[in-house]
Amino acid sequence: MRYQPLLSPFPLPPREAKQFLQLAQAHRSPQAIARRARIILTAHAHPTWSSQQIAKSLSVSDRLVRKWRRRWQETHSLKDLPRPGAPRRFSSEVRAQVTALACSLPRSHEVPLAHWSRADLAHHVATIPTLPTISARTLGRWLTAEQIRPWRFHSWQHIQNPEAFLQRARPVLRLYEQATSLLGQGIWVVCADEKTSIQARQAEQAPRPAMHKHPVYQSPRYARHGALHLMAADTAWLMGWSTASAMHANASSTSAPLRETVVIAEAQRRRVQTIALVLDNGPTHAPKQLPRWIKELETASEGKLTMQLHWLPTNASWLDQIEIWFSLLQRKLLHPNHFSSLDDLEQTIQDFITHYNQTAKPLRWSYTVEQLERKLATRLRRDVKSAGA
Repeated sequence: MRYQPLLSPFPLPPREAKQFLQLAQAHRSPQAIARRARIILTAHAHPTWSSQQIAKSLSVSDRLVRKWRRRWQETHSLKDLPRPGAPRRFSSEVRAQVTALACSLPRSHEVPLAHWSRADLAHHVATIPTLPTISARTLGRWLTAEQIRPWRFHSWQHIQNPEAFLQRARPVLRLYEQATSLLGQGIWVVCADEKTSIQARQAEQAPRPAMHKHPVYQSPRYARHGALHLMAADTAWLMGWSTASAMHANASSTSAPLRETVVIAEAQRRRVQTIALVLDNGPTHAPKQLPRWIKELETASEGKLTMQLHWLPTNASWLDQIEIWFSLLQRKLLHPNHFSSLDDLEQTIQDFITHYNQTAKPLRWSYTVEQLERKLATRLRRDVKSAGA
């Protein structure tokens, strides 16, 4: 009989035993890892068993059992040891140069492209005399390891003046935080804005509903029937009330009809004393006419209703809560677009608003003044240093 060296038993802490059991039972565990975990668990549960007994109970070779019992005692790891593999064909310097190339814009290298693809990058590398020819697959593997994807892009916007941005954004974010308590004090926070040029497009064929293994089908050809501008307002924070007024795109569009006929009427119904109206810097709000309109409102209401205006920073639509409602309108009603006329479009939008107000759920606005200040803190400190220098 062949001599089998005895391996000393080893206890597993309860936490490690639980982790091994999860590895052995999880459906997504690699089979090699699960098999090694079962070996260690069996050796822990039966410390007097030999490697042959463990191998027989698990239907594996005793050589595999000895290997991983010894490996666990030496390294406390179930992973394979690093393997040397084939010799490297490309040096670290070449890889670094290619990565730097991928992190630059093609036009900076006189390549008339908006962004790199793997094939375009490999083709350009082949034109550089100091670099060897590298396949697109190899370049893709390198970039994947570095988590660099130059063929993808994401829109972003830089805040030009952080101090002025904070000065306007702070009061609005404070209103959002206190919207519920302010409503109890008779101050109603309302966000208003416009969604321009909503087209009434009628497809040549009506959309087909979804069926088994088929999505909704929409005809790509359509006839235009004009466009509408939509002026909308909603209750900040609660999102439990929304309203809108539509007008033809070629009309002189301002938000005055929405304020006068809808928002003020709703404020009187709610019996609030103050409307805190959050607006952006769009021309439809007629900022030059607003002071005169506010005075007329206070005179007409005999001082029972006042209006407070809060202007958002420039290019800060992401701080306007009405934009969230516009997104819902676009996703739930306007896309795909199929309306027989402007009247059909306007009536459908009004029906959507009625339905939305019946089923609306509170909006959990989580962005605070403190988060914005932390976001801009580095820029503000840098601006202060540059001003002092």
